[in-house]
Amino acid sequence: MRTIDITADHGPDPETAIATSAKKYSNWGRWGPDDGVGTVNFIDSDARTRAASLIRRGDSFSLSLPFDENGPQVGWRRRVNPVHTMMSTGMDTAEQMGLPHGLSVADDCVFMPLQCSTQWDGLGHVFDHGIGWNGRVASDIVTSEGDFATGIERLAAPVVGRGVLLDVGRAVGTDGELPDGWSITVDDLEETIRQQGSTSTVGRGDIVLIRTGQLARVRVGVDAGRGWGSYAGGPAPGLSFGTAGWLHSTEIAAVATDTWGVEVRPNEWPDAMQPLHQVALPHIGLLFGEMWDLDTLADDCAADGVYEFLLAAQPLPFTRAVGSPVNPVAVK
Repeated sequence: MRTIDITADHGPDPETAIATSAKKYSNWGRWGPDDGVGTVNFIDSDARTRAASLIRRGDSFSLSLPFDENGPQVGWRRRVNPVHTMMSTGMDTAEQMGLPHGLSVADDCVFMPLQCSTQWDGLGHVFDHGIGWNGRVASDIVTSEGDFATGIERLAAPVVGRGVLLDVGRAVGTDGELPDGWSITVDDLEETIRQQGSTSTVGRGDIVLIRTGQLARVRVGVDAGRGWGSYAGGPAPGLSFGTAGWLHSTEIAAVATDTWGVEVRPNEWPDAMQPLHQVALPHIGLLFGEMWDLDTLADDCAADGVYEFLLAAQPLPFTRAVGSPVNPVAVK
């Protein structure tokens, strides 16, 4: 497997690289001092109208994993899989419930960390030296009561637009997959676009989905009863830190992958911890989506040669939350 020397262009340590890239690619103030949605501002009404015109067949694809107790979490940072509890069931009679005319009902509830399965990282999820999106002091805006500046509820309506699938696993991988630890470079992204053709050209306001093939590989183990392994937090293919400039210059609205952490794991510097997150969320203002199931959509795109579609990917509007589960739906 190839090894990318990230230090050649970004220096020998992540501290310097993060600081340099944060300054170079900052969008602070671009949409005013009170902005709370970052690059999602690129999805305007014209962009949504154009995206709607991409629907040709009316076929829809859910890009979400199931939300259940068999999910990928192993307890890191107290992240657990959803716990679904029935509060009343079909076994409860109308007499027990005290309802008239023979009426009885079923109700249920769920306990879950908001980022335990298919989800968006909100802009209040990551800070750089105590500073959040748009230059705000993290301790002032994200407290024990939640995120008062960039709460995920602000994104409940606008995250609808043109989706573009970049199937990097098929384009530059082996048998449709990239191995764990593969750093996806700008060259990889551009080669994928070249192979896929004009419908995968990336531009302002697009929601870019990057398929590595890792989920497909892990799913084989899940289906065989071997579980998720280290999918939630372990080694994975993902974006190189060197793609920060591309993420900024293309003016995309958001990026999501079929992996746990979007960027390559292990990270490209020893002892680093998600340095691309540290630039993208608080400085570029770019949403990261994680653990998206892109396989069925990818098969369809490969079959018809069309890699663009209408994508509706709104988070649930949990007030002042810093992340949210999502059931993204692509329509072709």
